[in-house]
Amino acid sequence: MIYLAVVSIIWAFSFGLIGSSLAGLDSFLVATLRLGIASVIFIIFLRIRTIGAIDRIRLVLIGAIQFGVMYGCYMKAFQYIPSHIVAIFSITTPIYVVLIHNFRQKSFSKKFILVALLSVVGAGIIKAQSVTTGDIWVGFSLMQLAGVSFAFGQVAYRDWKKENPQVVDHSVFALLSLGGFVSVGCFSFLLTDFSNLNISLAQWQSVVYLGIVASGLGFFLWNKGATKVNPGTLAAFNNAVVPLAVLCSLFVFGEIESLGAEDLLRLVLGGSLILGAVAMSKPLTQSVD
Repeated sequence: MIYLAVVSIIWAFSFGLIGSSLAGLDSFLVATLRLGIASVIFIIFLRIRTIGAIDRIRLVLIGAIQFGVMYGCYMKAFQYIPSHIVAIFSITTPIYVVLIHNFRQKSFSKKFILVALLSVVGAGIIKAQSVTTGDIWVGFSLMQLAGVSFAFGQVAYRDWKKENPQVVDHSVFALLSLGGFVSVGCFSFLLTDFSNLNISLAQWQSVVYLGIVASGLGFFLWNKGATKVNPGTLAAFNNAVVPLAVLCSLFVFGEIESLGAEDLLRLVLGGSLILGAVAMSKPLTQSVD
């Protein structure tokens, strides 16, 4: 559990850092660089012969979804909504953790439909005057796809580790990060405008920090922690970062200055509805083992 708690603190600062220092940079390129740096770090620990070919492919595919698809959508969301709203829209991830786990176990609760509807209503209320209607829904949709991808990877890796308890996490983590790197790298190769690329020193410093600490160390500790708790606890920890991230974005990175009284009211009301949706799903998460 300590692994998940440490990562929650690390990630809380990432939202505001991305929104403030990496604005204007291509989102797919930033995601590719982050995962590339993380892969370089963990490639030295890779012990590929400790697992079979099928498991290698399986881990690469898990990483492609959990890190590649998630990062592509997550980074893209910052182009449509400010970082504190990105953090709030990530609050539904624990619902997806349990929903995916239940789906894999061939069980389902209709209560999740109401939970999803409450989350959408909350997103609608949050819409600030400075964010157009189209942008808020694009941002919300991107964050939900990111949440589903991240949740899938957590559950899938947890299940794989239960099947392979003898494998040390750091000996295979490079396969996950490489899968994500290749996945989002394909999008960057096709969509990034390299002819107009201009990255400042400060932006490079942010990318390196995010690659080494937030992506490399963060994802490794998170997936390691995910193997040591049940899906209910894992779902709950997915939300531990949200209030910290919102506070950091608003007060540490100064986004509070761009919000009026009406925007703050919308933020509180909409965030409360989304939080209520997650609270409604709590009995379901606690029953999962």
